[in-house]
Amino acid sequence: MSLKTLPQAKAFERPSAYVWDTPSDALDRWAEKPNAAEADDPNTISIYEAIGEDMWGDGFTARRMAGALRSIGSNAVTVNINSPGGDMFEGLAIYNLLRDHPAQVTVKIMGVAASAASFIAMAGDRIMMGKGSVMMIHNAWGAVIGNRHDFSDAANVFETFDASMASIYAARTGLEETEVMAMLDGPTRASDGTYMTADDAIAKGFADADFEAPAAPRSETQTQTTSLRRLDAALAKTGMPRTERRALLGEVKGGTQDAASTVTPCADDWTDACARLIAAIRS
Repeated sequence: MSLKTLPQAKAFERPSAYVWDTPSDALDRWAEKPNAAEADDPNTISIYEAIGEDMWGDGFTARRMAGALRSIGSNAVTVNINSPGGDMFEGLAIYNLLRDHPAQVTVKIMGVAASAASFIAMAGDRIMMGKGSVMMIHNAWGAVIGNRHDFSDAANVFETFDASMASIYAARTGLEETEVMAMLDGPTRASDGTYMTADDAIAKGFADADFEAPAAPRSETQTQTTSLRRLDAALAKTGMPRTERRALLGEVKGGTQDAASTVTPCADDWTDACARLIAAIRS
Protein backbone atom coordinates (compact mmCIF):
# COMPACT_ATOMS: atom_id res chain seq x y z
CA MET A 1 0.00 0.00 0.00
CA SER A 2 1.31 3.44 -0.89
CA LEU A 3 0.91 6.41 1.39
CA LYS A 4 -0.06 8.39 -1.69
CA THR A 5 -3.36 6.50 -1.88
CA LEU A 6 -4.47 7.78 1.53
CA PRO A 7 -6.47 10.99 1.79
CA GLN A 8 -4.84 13.90 3.53
CA ALA A 9 -6.57 14.74 6.79
CA LYS A 10 -8.36 18.06 6.51
CA ALA A 11 -7.12 20.80 8.82
CA PHE A 12 -9.86 21.91 11.20
CA GLU A 13 -10.06 25.07 13.22
CA ARG A 14 -9.99 24.15 16.89
CA PRO A 15 -13.14 25.46 18.67
CA SER A 16 -12.14 28.04 21.24
CA ALA A 17 -14.19 26.29 23.94
CA TYR A 18 -12.87 22.79 23.15
CA VAL A 19 -11.08 20.78 25.85
CA TRP A 20 -9.74 17.36 24.86
CA ASP A 21 -10.07 14.26 26.97
CA THR A 22 -9.69 10.50 26.59
CA PRO A 23 -12.56 8.03 27.13
CA SER A 24 -12.30 6.43 30.54
CA ASP A 25 -12.55 2.89 29.15
CA ALA A 26 -9.59 3.56 26.83
CA LEU A 27 -7.61 4.93 29.77
CA ASP A 28 -8.52 1.83 31.76
CA ARG A 29 -7.31 -0.59 29.09
CA TRP A 30 -4.13 1.43 28.56
CA ALA A 31 -3.37 1.43 32.28
CA GLU A 32 -3.52 -2.36 32.37
CA LYS A 33 -1.14 -2.83 29.43
CA PRO A 34 2.55 -3.12 30.36
CA ASN A 35 4.99 -0.78 28.67
CA ALA A 36 6.73 -2.30 25.68
CA ALA A 37 10.48 -2.52 25.44
CA GLU A 38 12.06 0.60 24.00
CA ALA A 39 13.68 0.18 20.59
CA ASP A 40 17.36 0.95 20.07
CA ASP A 41 16.91 1.76 16.39
CA PRO A 42 17.34 5.54 15.84
CA ASN A 43 14.71 5.33 13.07
CA THR A 44 12.03 4.13 15.50
CA ILE A 45 9.61 6.60 17.09
CA SER A 46 7.72 5.48 20.21
CA ILE A 47 4.31 6.94 21.05
CA TYR A 48 3.72 5.63 24.56
CA GLU A 49 1.80 8.59 25.99
CA ALA A 50 -1.50 10.36 25.44
CA ILE A 51 -1.79 12.28 22.17
CA GLY A 52 -1.34 15.98 22.84
CA GLU A 53 0.17 17.63 25.88
CA ASP A 54 -0.97 15.67 28.92
CA MET A 55 -1.68 16.69 32.47
CA TRP A 56 2.02 16.93 33.37
CA GLY A 57 3.16 18.76 30.24
CA ASP A 58 4.25 15.51 28.60
CA GLY A 59 2.26 13.61 26.01
CA PHE A 60 3.07 13.08 22.35
CA THR A 61 2.55 16.12 20.14
CA ALA A 62 2.81 16.94 16.45
CA ARG A 63 5.86 19.03 17.31
CA ARG A 64 7.62 15.98 18.75
CA MET A 65 6.74 13.93 15.68
CA ALA A 66 7.99 16.64 13.32
CA GLY A 67 11.29 16.86 15.20
CA ALA A 68 11.75 13.09 15.18
CA LEU A 69 11.05 12.85 11.45
CA ARG A 70 13.49 15.68 10.71
CA SER A 71 16.24 13.75 12.48
CA ILE A 72 15.38 10.55 10.59
CA GLY A 73 15.38 12.31 7.23
CA SER A 74 14.31 10.32 4.17
CA ASN A 75 14.92 6.92 5.78
CA ALA A 76 12.23 4.34 6.50
CA VAL A 77 10.65 4.79 9.91
CA THR A 78 8.97 2.48 12.44
CA VAL A 79 6.35 3.96 14.79
CA ASN A 80 5.59 1.99 17.97
CA ILE A 81 2.24 2.87 19.56
CA ASN A 82 0.80 2.25 23.02
CA SER A 83 -1.56 5.16 23.63
CA PRO A 84 -5.16 5.75 24.77
CA GLY A 85 -5.52 8.62 22.29
CA GLY A 86 -6.22 12.19 23.30
CA ASP A 87 -6.30 15.45 21.36
CA MET A 88 -7.96 14.78 18.00
CA PHE A 89 -6.43 17.87 16.40
CA GLU A 90 -2.91 16.76 17.35
CA GLY A 91 -3.77 13.30 16.04
CA LEU A 92 -4.71 14.68 12.64
CA ALA A 93 -1.50 16.68 12.42
CA ILE A 94 0.63 13.64 13.36
CA TYR A 95 -1.20 11.49 10.80
CA ASN A 96 -0.46 14.04 8.06
CA LEU A 97 3.22 14.21 9.02
CA LEU A 98 3.55 10.44 8.70
CA ARG A 99 1.49 10.32 5.54
CA ASP A 100 3.84 12.84 3.92
CA HIS A 101 7.02 11.02 5.00
CA PRO A 102 8.98 10.16 1.81
CA ALA A 103 9.99 6.65 2.88
CA GLN A 104 8.16 3.58 4.15
CA VAL A 105 6.30 3.91 7.46
CA THR A 106 5.76 0.77 9.55
CA VAL A 107 3.36 1.08 12.48
CA LYS A 108 3.50 -1.45 15.32
CA ILE A 109 0.72 -1.50 17.94
CA MET A 110 2.50 -2.50 21.14
CA GLY A 111 -0.47 -2.44 23.52
CA VAL A 112 -3.37 -0.05 22.89
CA ALA A 113 -4.06 2.21 19.93
CA ALA A 114 -7.28 3.96 20.85
CA SER A 115 -9.05 7.04 19.57
CA ALA A 116 -6.56 9.52 18.06
CA ALA A 117 -3.79 6.91 18.31
CA SER A 118 -5.72 4.52 16.03
CA PHE A 119 -6.11 7.33 13.53
CA ILE A 120 -2.35 7.97 13.57
CA ALA A 121 -1.77 4.26 12.93
CA MET A 122 -3.63 4.52 9.62
CA ALA A 123 -0.67 6.44 8.15
CA GLY A 124 1.42 3.28 8.10
CA ASP A 125 2.30 1.54 4.85
CA ARG A 126 2.28 -1.60 6.99
CA ILE A 127 0.36 -1.85 10.26
CA MET A 128 1.24 -4.65 12.66
CA MET A 129 -0.48 -5.47 15.95
CA GLY A 130 1.17 -7.20 18.86
CA LYS A 131 -0.63 -10.31 20.04
CA GLY A 132 -2.97 -9.22 22.81
CA SER A 133 -3.02 -5.61 21.61
CA VAL A 134 -6.21 -3.61 21.08
CA MET A 135 -7.33 -0.97 18.58
CA MET A 136 -10.32 1.28 19.21
CA ILE A 137 -12.07 3.73 16.88
CA HIS A 138 -14.87 6.08 17.89
CA ASN A 139 -16.49 9.39 17.10
CA ALA A 140 -14.62 12.60 17.89
CA TRP A 141 -14.49 13.08 21.65
CA GLY A 142 -14.01 16.17 23.76
CA ALA A 143 -15.66 18.67 26.06
CA VAL A 144 -16.95 22.12 25.21
CA ILE A 145 -17.45 24.88 27.73
CA GLY A 146 -19.45 27.89 26.66
CA ASN A 147 -22.82 29.08 25.42
CA ARG A 148 -25.18 27.48 22.88
CA HIS A 149 -23.25 29.02 19.98
CA ASP A 150 -20.04 27.38 21.20
CA PHE A 151 -21.78 24.02 21.43
CA SER A 152 -23.34 24.41 17.98
CA ASP A 153 -20.03 25.34 16.38
CA ALA A 154 -18.26 22.45 18.07
CA ALA A 155 -20.95 19.97 16.98
CA ASN A 156 -20.46 21.04 13.36
CA VAL A 157 -16.70 20.60 13.65
CA PHE A 158 -17.09 17.18 15.31
CA GLU A 159 -19.49 15.99 12.61
CA THR A 160 -17.13 17.04 9.82
CA PHE A 161 -14.22 15.55 11.74
CA ASP A 162 -16.02 12.18 11.99
CA ALA A 163 -16.67 12.18 8.24
CA SER A 164 -12.99 12.90 7.57
CA MET A 165 -11.89 10.07 9.87
CA ALA A 166 -14.36 7.66 8.27
CA SER A 167 -13.04 8.43 4.78
CA ILE A 168 -9.47 7.68 5.87
CA TYR A 169 -10.38 4.49 7.76
CA ALA A 170 -12.37 3.39 4.69
CA ALA A 171 -9.48 4.16 2.33
CA ARG A 172 -7.09 2.15 4.51
CA THR A 173 -9.40 -0.84 5.05
CA GLY A 174 -11.49 -1.04 1.90
CA LEU A 175 -14.68 -0.93 3.99
CA GLU A 176 -17.62 1.23 2.98
CA GLU A 177 -17.77 4.57 4.77
CA THR A 178 -21.25 3.75 6.07
CA GLU A 179 -19.86 0.63 7.75
CA VAL A 180 -17.01 2.63 9.26
CA MET A 181 -19.42 5.28 10.53
CA ALA A 182 -21.43 2.52 12.24
CA MET A 183 -18.23 1.32 13.91
CA LEU A 184 -17.48 4.87 15.07
CA ASP A 185 -20.96 5.07 16.60
CA GLY A 186 -20.56 1.75 18.38
CA PRO A 187 -23.32 -0.67 19.35
CA THR A 188 -25.29 1.97 21.28
CA ARG A 189 -24.69 4.87 18.85
CA ALA A 190 -23.04 6.66 21.77
CA SER A 191 -19.37 7.49 22.21
CA ASP A 192 -18.01 4.07 23.06
CA GLY A 193 -17.05 3.18 19.48
CA THR A 194 -15.63 -0.23 18.54
CA TYR A 195 -12.78 -2.19 20.13
CA MET A 196 -10.87 -4.69 17.98
CA THR A 197 -8.43 -7.41 18.89
CA ALA A 198 -5.47 -7.99 16.60
CA ASP A 199 -7.42 -10.71 14.76
CA ASP A 200 -10.47 -8.43 14.38
CA ALA A 201 -8.39 -5.52 13.11
CA ILE A 202 -6.56 -7.71 10.58
CA ALA A 203 -9.82 -9.25 9.35
CA LYS A 204 -11.38 -5.83 8.81
CA GLY A 205 -8.28 -4.33 7.15
CA PHE A 206 -7.24 -1.99 9.97
CA ALA A 207 -3.99 -3.95 10.30
CA ASP A 208 -1.92 -6.26 8.13
CA ALA A 209 -0.31 -8.79 10.48
CA ASP A 210 0.40 -9.62 14.11
CA PHE A 211 3.67 -10.12 15.98
CA GLU A 212 5.05 -10.89 19.43
CA ALA A 213 5.58 -7.57 21.21
CA PRO A 214 8.54 -7.65 23.62
CA ALA A 215 7.73 -6.63 27.19
CA ALA A 216 9.89 -4.11 28.99
CA PRO A 217 11.47 -5.08 32.33
CA ARG A 218 9.44 -3.63 35.20
CA SER A 219 11.07 -0.63 36.86
CA GLU A 220 10.02 1.52 39.82
CA THR A 221 9.31 4.44 37.48
CA GLN A 222 7.11 2.29 35.24
CA THR A 223 5.24 0.96 38.27
CA GLN A 224 4.55 4.51 39.41
CA THR A 225 3.42 5.51 35.91
CA THR A 226 1.03 2.55 35.73
CA SER A 227 -0.46 3.48 39.11
CA LEU A 228 -1.05 7.05 37.96
CA ARG A 229 -2.69 5.80 34.76
CA ARG A 230 -5.00 3.53 36.74
CA LEU A 231 -5.87 6.37 39.09
CA ASP A 232 -6.61 8.70 36.16
CA ALA A 233 -8.88 6.08 34.57
CA ALA A 234 -10.73 5.50 37.86
CA LEU A 235 -11.28 9.23 38.33
CA ALA A 236 -12.45 9.61 34.72
CA LYS A 237 -15.08 6.93 35.29
CA THR A 238 -16.58 9.05 38.06
CA GLY A 239 -17.15 11.83 35.52
CA MET A 240 -14.44 14.11 36.86
CA PRO A 241 -13.29 16.52 34.09
CA ARG A 242 -9.73 16.28 32.83
CA THR A 243 -8.77 19.68 34.28
CA GLU A 244 -9.77 18.57 37.78
CA ARG A 245 -8.03 15.22 37.37
CA ARG A 246 -4.90 17.05 36.22
CA ALA A 247 -4.83 19.17 39.37
CA LEU A 248 -5.51 16.22 41.69
CA LEU A 249 -3.00 13.88 40.06
CA GLY A 250 -0.42 16.64 40.04
CA GLU A 251 -0.77 16.80 43.82
CA VAL A 252 -0.58 13.01 44.07
CA LYS A 253 2.50 12.83 41.88
CA GLY A 254 4.24 15.61 43.73
CA GLY A 255 3.40 14.61 47.26
CA THR A 256 2.72 10.92 47.51
CA GLN A 257 6.05 10.04 49.09
CA ASP A 258 4.99 11.97 52.17
CA ALA A 259 1.32 11.08 51.81
CA ALA A 260 1.89 7.34 51.63
CA SER A 261 2.85 7.03 55.27
CA THR A 262 -0.19 9.10 56.28
CA VAL A 263 -2.77 7.47 54.02
CA THR A 264 -1.44 3.93 54.24
CA PRO A 265 0.94 3.48 57.20
CA CYS A 266 1.81 -0.07 56.10
CA ALA A 267 2.76 0.91 52.56
CA ASP A 268 6.39 0.65 51.59
CA ASP A 269 6.04 3.01 48.61
CA TRP A 270 3.62 5.52 47.20
CA THR A 271 2.14 3.10 44.63
CA ASP A 272 0.40 1.23 47.45
CA ALA A 273 -1.33 4.46 48.41
CA CYS A 274 -2.50 4.93 44.81
CA ALA A 275 -3.75 1.36 44.65
CA ARG A 276 -5.80 1.80 47.81
CA LEU A 277 -7.24 5.07 46.54
CA ILE A 278 -8.23 3.40 43.26
CA ALA A 279 -9.95 0.59 45.16
CA ALA A 280 -11.84 3.15 47.26
CA ILE A 281 -13.02 4.99 44.14
CA ARG A 282 -14.19 1.80 42.45
CA SER A 283 -15.98 0.37 45.50
